[in-house]
Amino acid sequence: MRSATLVIILATLAMPEPLTAQDHAAFSTLLADYVIPSSDGLNLVDYDRWRSYPDDRKALDDYIAGLEATAVSTLPRAERFAFWANLYNAVTVRLILIENPSRSIRQIRPHPFAFGPWGAKRVTVEGKRLSLDNIEHDILRATFNDPRVHYALNCASIGCPNLGTRAWEAATLEEDLNSGARAYVNHPRGVTVTKKGLRISKIYKWFREDFGDSAEGVIEHLIPYANDELKAAIRANPRIDGHQYDWDLNRVEP
Repeated sequence: MRSATLVIILATLAMPEPLTAQDHAAFSTLLADYVIPSSDGLNLVDYDRWRSYPDDRKALDDYIAGLEATAVSTLPRAERFAFWANLYNAVTVRLILIENPSRSIRQIRPHPFAFGPWGAKRVTVEGKRLSLDNIEHDILRATFNDPRVHYALNCASIGCPNLGTRAWEAATLEEDLNSGARAYVNHPRGVTVTKKGLRISKIYKWFREDFGDSAEGVIEHLIPYANDELKAAIRANPRIDGHQYDWDLNRVEP
């Protein structure tokens, strides 16, 4: 009996602690250290340096384990959004640290016909196995019905909205989502003005239904986040001439 009790106690001690609403600080500390803003508005990640510090790799693992142990369905709406966005980004970073692709996240394929790593089940939350696709499409997009979801998630690619230098937090969520939208829309990888019209990110094509489900809807979405110069250019010629996306890894080069 004493042996069985000891096993139960040890198992309990080994279980990860569920995170509270304010426990994203550990992820913020890691992001502040390894996400490097560049002068051109693009945040790059120092994966090589992060990979070389076992303690910080464990800190990321522990953070994800804490999220997995959390009853997210009991949290208020803004805290749930921050939870899922942080989980998506943390799992993506861990995937790059483990797999170490040379060029792009799309090199990580769970089977030969996979487009990338997004369909494989990678975490368990409230007893349910989830993939990155599940988190993005079945939870964040479906539940929150907010196009700014796309500015909260980072797929480890240059073409994606930035991975922030701190985690998403419920207290500052609205302000930070709007800031993320402005940063992306006003960067050339989000919107580029050409003589023929606008060349915009493929995000606005892949998920057009989230942006009004029409070219006009996309333009209407862009204008509130555009700075004065870009806003004037969009209004002068609100024609979408093409789409762009850079799948290169968002890494600090060695």
